[in-house]
Amino acid sequence: MSSRIRKYFEISKKEWNGMVMLVVLIFLIIISPYVYRYFHRGKPIDLTEFNKDLALIKAAKNKDSSMVYDETDTNLDNKDAHPLMFAFNPNNLPDSLWLKLGLSLRQAHVIKNYEHKGGHFYAKADLQKIYSITAADYSRLEPYIHIPNEKSGGKVYGIVVEVNTADSAKLTEIKGIGPAFAERIIKYRNQLGGFYKKEQLMEVYGIDSAKYQAIASSISVNPKRVKKIAINKVGIDDLRPFPYLNFKQMNAILQYRKQHGDYTSINDLRNVAILDDEILRKITPYITYK
Repeated sequence: MSSRIRKYFEISKKEWNGMVMLVVLIFLIIISPYVYRYFHRGKPIDLTEFNKDLALIKAAKNKDSSMVYDETDTNLDNKDAHPLMFAFNPNNLPDSLWLKLGLSLRQAHVIKNYEHKGGHFYAKADLQKIYSITAADYSRLEPYIHIPNEKSGGKVYGIVVEVNTADSAKLTEIKGIGPAFAERIIKYRNQLGGFYKKEQLMEVYGIDSAKYQAIASSISVNPKRVKKIAINKVGIDDLRPFPYLNFKQMNAILQYRKQHGDYTSINDLRNVAILDDEILRKITPYITYK
């Protein structure tokens, strides 16, 4: 039995030589990558050209900034005691001109950062959004700000629209007014008979105080365009669309006129008990006594 086992594991000299060669070949394959790297070491990377290109990119990015800032500089907040005032467009205005207008280096730096991040001045009031601009700075600069009309995405910036005569297409040219808001403004305008002051726009659904502030500078109101209510001639159906009066108030106005005769002034309307001072204040611009 043992002789059979020994015979089973016996190998010839030829087989032994072949096994040795196989082991050597495997060893050579394993070490070959290390040998290759040893004799073919990479050359050091020269970053000189790369650094030059990087410096050019940074210079191009900041090409509209004519100053280099050091935040530790104690002179950053100094202002020209005798600023030179001139008409200017705040968009892409060089730092040197901001300094001539009486701003400090720090303020000019903040404005440039705002522009680098995509900021743009569409109206004079936009300059007040820069946190470093004080109320006194803006008051001094505002008369000299000139921003040419600009178009972007179908909007016209710098225009002023008269809301009592504008159609929906004209209203949508205002930044912040889309078709839905334009339709609501016109519908409410028709119910009122026209706007007599801009603040009435805040009575339109969806226009809160923040929205109003955003569009106010692009809107004007001509009170002469208001359609008056001939209070001594109207019937209930004529008054029905008017948003400042409810049905009971309308009916009370007509009944008082029927009992006491024509109204001659707002004082006569004060005798209608159901009308308080707030209602009278609202309706006064819309009433005529002819």
